[in-house]
Amino acid sequence: MSITKYRTLKDVPREEFLAPGTSLCAGCGALLVMRLFHKALGGDVVWVNAAGCITLMATFPYTPLKSSWFYTAMASAPAGAQGIRDALDILIRKGKLDPSENLKVAVVTGDGAASDIGLQSTSGAIHRGLDFFYLCVDNEAYGNTGFQASSLSPMGSETATTKPTHLFPAGNPLPKKDLFEIWRSHRPPYVATISPSHAVDLLRKVEKALTLKGPRLFLALCPCPTGWGIEPSESVKLARLAVETGIWPLKEAIYGEVSHTHVPSKRKPVEEYLKAQRRFAHLFRPVKNEEVIAEIQKQVDDYWSKVER
Repeated sequence: MSITKYRTLKDVPREEFLAPGTSLCAGCGALLVMRLFHKALGGDVVWVNAAGCITLMATFPYTPLKSSWFYTAMASAPAGAQGIRDALDILIRKGKLDPSENLKVAVVTGDGAASDIGLQSTSGAIHRGLDFFYLCVDNEAYGNTGFQASSLSPMGSETATTKPTHLFPAGNPLPKKDLFEIWRSHRPPYVATISPSHAVDLLRKVEKALTLKGPRLFLALCPCPTGWGIEPSESVKLARLAVETGIWPLKEAIYGEVSHTHVPSKRKPVEEYLKAQRRFAHLFRPVKNEEVIAEIQKQVDDYWSKVER
């Protein structure tokens, strides 16, 4: 897309579809992503939510949303989206619903539902070509139940189930699953990574996805003050640091073809990102774990070496 209505932060739509004062934690990165995403989608949306942190945003009979909300079990959001999309299409086809009253169908899930419990139903929905948006708000753990490790928890992080011990001093020993590439292997029309620190990039990607039809998938890194051990005021700073260190590449794939929408001119050391969070504190105290920090840096460097080639 060569022409966009989102050029600077001044172009962020002023209309709000998500009211302030929700029951989510202060500084929640997912809340900011949801707010921006909704601005780009507009108000004619029905959200299908897989159980998780974001569920606490809309608890019956209260909702901060001007749009519709449908709650499902963790594994079932894409199936719920299929039912809603089919129902809308059938009603329009039968003349029982005016096309002007059609709604966009958007799933919102955490990383646990996206990468673990709900991956099967998501794969099925992509395979069927379901016309929907899928937003994964990735705080890199099961935040709603105590911050247990998910398959999107990064190597070296401390979670409730990957405490540093004498056997595993690095905390989580497993690498983060590459959900972007898992989705891309299905060759949907659109896949993108987004960040609450790069609002214009986020809005442009949703704008582009609106011109396409079929599964459109978004993976958002969402700092979690309680789970990451940061101050609520630092969420956007940490999200930006993830991009500037190269840990969180901003990219998109249109029918499988990948391009990066932001390439840091000079990447900051990953250590700056790690040492700012309590969940990585064991890598620096009481003794600095040079080996694990170097391995994390190497993984980032190897990724960008491939990109640059």
